[in-house]
Amino acid sequence: MSNKDVLVFEIEQAKGKPHDIKKRANYCPFCDTKNLTNIIDQRGDMIWLENKFKTLKDTNQTIVIESHDHNGDISNYSVKKNQEVFNYIYECWNKMIQTKKYTSVLMYKNFGPLSGGSLRHPHFQIIGLNKVNGYKHVEPENFTGLNVFNSKHINVNVSEKPVMGFVEFNVVINNPKYIDDLAEFTRVTVKYVLDDFYGGKFDSYNIFFYRENEKIICKVTARYVVSPYFVGYRLSQRDGDKQVEDIAESLLARFKENVQSKEISSE
Repeated sequence: MSNKDVLVFEIEQAKGKPHDIKKRANYCPFCDTKNLTNIIDQRGDMIWLENKFKTLKDTNQTIVIESHDHNGDISNYSVKKNQEVFNYIYECWNKMIQTKKYTSVLMYKNFGPLSGGSLRHPHFQIIGLNKVNGYKHVEPENFTGLNVFNSKHINVNVSEKPVMGFVEFNVVINNPKYIDDLAEFTRVTVKYVLDDFYGGKFDSYNIFFYRENEKIICKVTARYVVSPYFVGYRLSQRDGDKQVEDIAESLLARFKENVQSKEISSE
């Protein structure tokens, strides 16, 4: 790995950065919409703006505030609201990509104390990397695995070769016009991770977005203390075959009970 693959964190830029991910603070800057600055775009209560605390060198860090509700989340949004969020973040992400100003543009979401986030208020991060290809070490095999659900337009699987591990869910649509289905299957997957996965032991997750030609891939990763094998050796781990099969069956049952999509009826 060369230095070109490393993101440089500038700690002095983080001074004064608010944190309430573990304990509710008296003030949330994303709730105080009247005093937000450097707004790029707004649609209803969704606001795309520049990150006030630009801690990564050679990047353009932006944030999309998803909702006015401080305690909102994909797991508790209505179907309509969640689809509105996914359509909007995709448009913002695509706009940054289309500028062709960046080597790569990342979009992801942190939720919960183990996710790497600092604020509870629901938001996505969209970051343009000037010099680094953020997708260099991600392979197509990281998006395939044991199928949970498969139809003409959408596939959901449990990674057999996860990026980090242990359990990563891939929600894949073959064209951006099916973004509503991406939103809906992701919504139920996130609810499964927080409410049912291993008895509801997880309170944190990440969502990462990728593009592969016309495909849009949403990777939902349940978060826990990172494995030392990954930290020290970049060796990812996954659950055994029996566990993965049980997880796939359980998630499919949640889809059949909760997903509101024509895709379920056309399985």
